[in-house]
Amino acid sequence: MRRIATPIGVLVLAAWAIFAAFDAGPPPTLGTATAQDAPASLDYDHVEIPFFTDWIASGHADLNSESFVHWQGDDPPLVPERCATCHSSAGHADFLGLDGSAFGSVDQPAEAGVLQCTTCHNEVNATRTEITMPSGAVVTGLGSEVSCMTCHQGRASGLSVAEAVEGFEPDEVMADQGFINIHYAASAATNLGSDGMGGFQYEGQIYDGRFEHVESANTCQSCHDPHSLEIKVESCASCHRGVETIDDVRDIRMRGSAVDYDGDGNTRTGIATEIDNLRYLLMDALQAYATDVIGAPIVYDSSAYPYWFGDTNGDGMSSPDEANFGNQYRSWTPRLLQAAYNYQAVYKDPGGYAHNPKYQIQLLHDSIMDLASAMGEGSMAIERPASTDATLAQASYDHSDTLALLPALDTSMLDLIHRNDAGHFDVTSGAWRHWDEDGAVPARCSTCHSADGLPFVAEHGVQIEQEIAGGMKCTTCHVAEDDFDMIAMEDVTFPSGATLTFGTDGDNLCATCHQGRASKVSVDARIGDVDDDVISDALGFINIHYAPSAATIMGGDAMGGYEYAGKTYVGTWGHDDYDVAATCTSCHSAHSGTVNVAGNCADCHDGVATVDDIRMLREYVGDYDGDGVETGTYYEIANLTDMVYEAMQAYSRDVIGTTVVYDSHAYPYFFADENDDGEADGRYATWTPRLMRAAYNYQYASKDYGGYVHNGQYMIQLLHDTLEDLGVDVSNLDRPDEPF
Repeated sequence: MRRIATPIGVLVLAAWAIFAAFDAGPPPTLGTATAQDAPASLDYDHVEIPFFTDWIASGHADLNSESFVHWQGDDPPLVPERCATCHSSAGHADFLGLDGSAFGSVDQPAEAGVLQCTTCHNEVNATRTEITMPSGAVVTGLGSEVSCMTCHQGRASGLSVAEAVEGFEPDEVMADQGFINIHYAASAATNLGSDGMGGFQYEGQIYDGRFEHVESANTCQSCHDPHSLEIKVESCASCHRGVETIDDVRDIRMRGSAVDYDGDGNTRTGIATEIDNLRYLLMDALQAYATDVIGAPIVYDSSAYPYWFGDTNGDGMSSPDEANFGNQYRSWTPRLLQAAYNYQAVYKDPGGYAHNPKYQIQLLHDSIMDLASAMGEGSMAIERPASTDATLAQASYDHSDTLALLPALDTSMLDLIHRNDAGHFDVTSGAWRHWDEDGAVPARCSTCHSADGLPFVAEHGVQIEQEIAGGMKCTTCHVAEDDFDMIAMEDVTFPSGATLTFGTDGDNLCATCHQGRASKVSVDARIGDVDDDVISDALGFINIHYAPSAATIMGGDAMGGYEYAGKTYVGTWGHDDYDVAATCTSCHSAHSGTVNVAGNCADCHDGVATVDDIRMLREYVGDYDGDGVETGTYYEIANLTDMVYEAMQAYSRDVIGTTVVYDSHAYPYFFADENDDGEADGRYATWTPRLMRAAYNYQYASKDYGGYVHNGQYMIQLLHDTLEDLGVDVSNLDRPDEPF
């Protein structure tokens, strides 16, 4: 007798009363539906089977489901090998090798039959940890969800489409090419995202990988009852307050997804609605492209194979006369096929908004953009109401005919829809993708550039290598098992060695990653006793890193900038000691990072409605850049920053003999201009202490994009003193020596 793994033994033993000799071969079909017999009516009153009531009411046990009766009319009425793995219990046993055959393939047609206990509960599935997706990608490290993912992975992938269109021009009609269908309920393909490559992924774009839910809801069975298949809505409510029904689940929208993906001006609808609206827009784009570019209108019918048909009457709607196999669409171009495949992949996974919403949004967005690129300006213009002061959210937004409306309008849906999240959750940004080729985030970077690094440091006080992530998770900053309270962090130690606090755990967490990675102490340690204008191989550029806003706020208390000897510097700026704007999260959304302009800023600063208005704010008198014009603090700092760069170039050219040039996007940022043509010729190598100090402060001012708000006085002091150290006459430049 075959050995059954202990965790499933009780269930299988109970099932033996029906399934008889399990050791005699593959499990027999249960309630087989054939062409000769109507679906059977079964009587199980004489035996108790675990979870029987849940199972018998599920789709997996539905004797009348198309999934199991589709082949009744065939002769013989057997499920072919290509379908048997998932549409026949006997076929699944063949796939697993329970009949003595090789694992991983079905060797012969199988009798139709609903899924049984032993379809999933057997000694092979008990030890499986990986699956192979249609793309060929092997996904490892799986647990009990491996059984679900075997049949809910689809039967095609983006690579299937790529192979079909290879060698054709994007808008060339491919003779004899039919639609490529991912199949139904390919939820595993959605969940795995780019790790499984289920969707057609456009070249040059980055896509989310597997969707990582919280640990307690990260498998199929943790969200779905494995026997009834129903969603465990009550488990959703443990994190998502107010969720009681499936409709409530559709209304969920994580705070990190504060982007207007569908362009309707509303960022408060559930993420499911955003996906639906993008899908409507994609259908509009598909039909417009088929008509305007190919000249062969297309319609879609979700319940009629092969789904896409010729629009013979040109009304844009599928009719019974059109939705038949003989009228299947036959004018596929690569561009149309790619987008239609993605449309179907999203449509046929109705739970995609929970399985991996960002992956679906990315597929839909890129499909829309690609189709629109072939149709030109105004192809996705929208209709606005007559009122000139109406907002987009109030505008007429007719998904059924979006592309045909007012094509002369400058406002295009392409300008309104969005693909990527804010920085903390933007899977495409270098902050998360930089280590893809390395396979892991190194310890020195893991605190801020992995999903699990920050909580690990908070708990253990040490950095370790972490897995690559597609952005933050809730548990990056919150304690999941404790009602999502903030991870405790009483204070922050800055690179200078100073230990400071914002007074709240959340803001201290922000400061942990927005403090920079260097300080005056770092620069002085590198310089040592080298004289100011001496070139030394021991010197080199030191980078404070990106967005060191916490260091700026703390000013001279944190010593984030290079503070020159004999000068005094302002300390922590409390925004006039107003609690409403004294910390990170009092001005920025903790999740999107956006500034609450209309709220906090406008409360004190009259007429402020946008970030541009904030840049014009000027609360204190002083001509810091010496241009005789009193502009906003932002512009004073911007001008001073430009002046520092000019002074650095003059100093490097006249004193060192090699002009330095800067590129904000290319590491290590400072390069040598050997022939003074303004172009970089290689990494800058002839550093002096004076140039090092200036370069450090220049980079600091450049990389704290909100320095004018975080602590404008401190930033001005640093730049002023840098100019003076480089030999610039600063007699006409005011320096804010006293606190504002």
